[in-house]
Amino acid sequence: MSTPTYHAALCISPDHPSLPGHFPGYPLVPGVVLLEQVALALRAWRDERLVRVVEAKFVAPLLPAEQAELSLIENGARVRFEIRRGGELLARGVIEGGSP
Repeated sequence: MSTPTYHAALCISPDHPSLPGHFPGYPLVPGVVLLEQVALALRAWRDERLVRVVEAKFVAPLLPAEQAELSLIENGARVRFEIRRGGELLARGVIEGGSP
């Protein structure tokens, strides 16, 4: 049985291949890269794959090489996620997982 929450450090390298086009001259970590990190955390926590993103809201940008924390929280059959830099909320949402 897994614990009801999971936490992981998050830092996207400045040489990540998605950054040059998002956005030229002022790179921001794309939301899809953050969702990929959510999927990887779900796999590490529960050995489940991300089946569905029920809801996702990106509140503030994450810059390359910035440190952030990803949290997954049980929410019935679903899982809530939050990504924070310090106390600032960057992204939040709800996902569903399933067998690998």
